[in-house]
Amino acid sequence: MAFKFTIIIPVYNEVNNLHRLEKALLAFLKTSIIKTQILLINDGSTDDSLTIIEAMCKKNSCFNMLSFDKNYGLSAALKAGFDYTETELVGYIDADLQTSPEDFDLLLEHINDFNLVTGVRINRNDSFTKKTTSKIANKIRRMFTKDGMDDTGCPLKVIRTEYAKKIPMFKGLHRFLPAMILLQGGTIKQIPIQHFPRIAGVSKFGIRNRFLSPLIDCFAYVWMKKRAINYKVNNNFKS
Repeated sequence: MAFKFTIIIPVYNEVNNLHRLEKALLAFLKTSIIKTQILLINDGSTDDSLTIIEAMCKKNSCFNMLSFDKNYGLSAALKAGFDYTETELVGYIDADLQTSPEDFDLLLEHINDFNLVTGVRINRNDSFTKKTTSKIANKIRRMFTKDGMDDTGCPLKVIRTEYAKKIPMFKGLHRFLPAMILLQGGTIKQIPIQHFPRIAGVSKFGIRNRFLSPLIDCFAYVWMKKRAINYKVNNNFKS
């Protein structure tokens, strides 16, 4: 049976989480409601993450990888993942396991009726500052995008690949994935999921790139929305 779902996992200096990640992914692959493969994106890690990723891929036939020459950031890693995905569906999860691969099944149950299904982190296990800045940033994004999403930064999503490949990625766009699907005339849905504290490693996002940068990106989104092009072909004749 061919793979139908690819899970993209950006990795930047997550050496202390990767063995836990491998174990969690293998457990999910055994129970997933759809045949799934893994695509790890090494985003220019400066620790031993790449060595561990290479070992994971050699051991597990369902694991694949890309490795950047330097650190480009989360949006670039997702862009590369979308570009290299060939399955009907593509998903995304962070390597820190603050969200669980097993919750992909909750999202996959709805993907036949929508073009993007995203998680909403309930009972978030983050610091007060992180939760507060994220809440404010989400409120501001909803004002600009009108996407109705409560938690666009949630690192657990499933997207129809044909829609993901059409997203014009720029830095920070990972926060606007639901809105970019809406720009294509697509449909979106959010589903409550589990959230866990970070056990190892450190967050790659501070107040600047969790609040100030997203505010600036909102204006970029508005510019794109005013100039977005969508069309449908009723007939195509070739002589």
